[in-house]
Amino acid sequence: EEDNRPQVSLDVDYEGGFGVSMGRLREDTVFDWKFVGLSHNTVRGAAGGAVLTAELLTAQNYITAK
Repeated sequence: EEDNRPQVSLDVDYEGGFGVSMGRLREDTVFDWKFVGLSHNTVRGAAGGAVLTAELLTAQNYITAK
């Protein structure tokens, strides 16, 4: 878990372009959490990356019903 990840040049082909690389997760006073997510838009698609990220955050209990 490096403070400078994900980076496009290093992480764009994570899991063959089908994975989502997430990093820099930190608490925030406005939005609860801040993070950087990187997915390969031409392989997975922007919406697919967003859905996969939301599923991951939900599975790890970062997103819960209020």
